[in-house]
Amino acid sequence: MESPFFVFDVPCATVIFHYIHISLFSYLPSAGMFATSKKSCHKYTVESLTLSLLPLEVLRLGNSADALESAKRAVHLSDVVLRFCITVSHLNRALYFACDNVLWAGKAGLAPLVDQEKWAQRSFRYYLFALIMNLSRDAYEIRLLMEQESSACVRRPKGSAGGILGSGEAGGETGVSAPAGNLPHLALQLRLRVLLLARVLRSHPPLLLDVVKNTCDLFIPLDKLGLWRCGPGVVGLCGLISSILSILTLLCPWLRLKP
Repeated sequence: MESPFFVFDVPCATVIFHYIHISLFSYLPSAGMFATSKKSCHKYTVESLTLSLLPLEVLRLGNSADALESAKRAVHLSDVVLRFCITVSHLNRALYFACDNVLWAGKAGLAPLVDQEKWAQRSFRYYLFALIMNLSRDAYEIRLLMEQESSACVRRPKGSAGGILGSGEAGGETGVSAPAGNLPHLALQLRLRVLLLARVLRSHPPLLLDVVKNTCDLFIPLDKLGLWRCGPGVVGLCGLISSILSILTLLCPWLRLKP
């Protein structure tokens, strides 16, 4: 039986082959026998690489269509906050992929008048807004789950750890356990909140993975737009973590956050 990931082998192999091709023709002294200059040879190999990645750009067009279809489905969600966050996020993802396709057309010579810098900034702005919507959706779901967990803890017996956590939460809400300005009381409430957050994320792995992935992705547009310079090392590390988590959700569909 063929591997389900066989479709990714061809473009990846093409990218690696052309990367080696570019490296050889750019740095080997004998490259002059194939071109009049190193610059023209490098231009030829880069153009051939760009054209060879046409199937990948077709896939990105498919991503734009998929984002629009996901936005259409999200419109029918019953929860108003989720409906707004998910719909706006998918629409911005579609616009991001559309700008990315315009950039590719400019680099491939199909649209030579395209302002690369302008369209790149525009695409990263759409990407940033989509991530903000994703994180807003994550924060909303965390809040709902924390409220549910806190209510469940209050109903548990006080002898259990959950009951202690719930009684602490209940005391914080009524304000009768200590004065509001008491610093130890505030520290205790903060500790209980952190424990409750950790319990919610531990019991909902898809939500945890989505938070980590969106947080890592957030550094990329922030750096590209100049809003927060992170450095290439941090951006590369965040991109690597995000890619690994994306592959993990593909291998284990139950880890994908729904809806």
